[in-house]
Amino acid sequence: MVKSKAQLNNEYVLLSMNLLETIIKGGDTKNIQAKLEVIPADTLAKYLFSDEQKNAFWINIYNSFIQIRLSKNPEYFENRAAFFRTPLMIIAGKSLSFDDIEHGIIRGSKFKFSLGLIKNPFANEYEKKLRTRKEDGRVHFALNCGAKSCPLVAVYDAQNFNSKINEVASSFLNKMSTYNQEENKVSTTPLFSWFRGDFNGKSGIRDLLKQYGIVPKNSNPKIEYTGYDWTLSLANYYEK
Repeated sequence: MVKSKAQLNNEYVLLSMNLLETIIKGGDTKNIQAKLEVIPADTLAKYLFSDEQKNAFWINIYNSFIQIRLSKNPEYFENRAAFFRTPLMIIAGKSLSFDDIEHGIIRGSKFKFSLGLIKNPFANEYEKKLRTRKEDGRVHFALNCGAKSCPLVAVYDAQNFNSKINEVASSFLNKMSTYNQEENKVSTTPLFSWFRGDFNGKSGIRDLLKQYGIVPKNSNPKIEYTGYDWTLSLANYYEK
């Protein structure tokens, strides 16, 4: 039983961490997958009571199954739209797609192609029960969909979620961003553009770039977005 809100890394968060750690070490995950399939949804919802727990659990699950499915069937990536929307895993008794996890649960029921501006009022009960309460744009620097331009895969725990995601986000954004002081212009990942509502628009994007030291704190730079390399690239793990 969870005794207090300080006890964030309960058995389900730890199970998601174990899944990804086993993949990174090249181990067999069949037993862990079997355990994830039969968790009662109500029990999972009860134990994932904070957004830190929800984000840690579901980011680990998403990143794990990307590695599992694409390492076995790389041809899935030839039709990415179908790959992301097809149910390819069972978690807590429900068949889920990567879109279900990313846009329904982690992003708190956002429509995929709404730039992060529109919530889905038709979310099912499972999604409502397990989704995050507050949007957090940083999750886009933690999710790895298997493409070369994706952020690196890290293992997230709930207790240290904020410090870890800040560390990984800072590393990713500093790698993917270039600031031109003379022109007061920054080029950065198109993830900001695709999900701009999750970052509270351009002002929120600038604030985050300032937070991670990519642009000066007193600047108001023009923002440009780079291309995205969709070449399949697996086993890109964060090593720090």
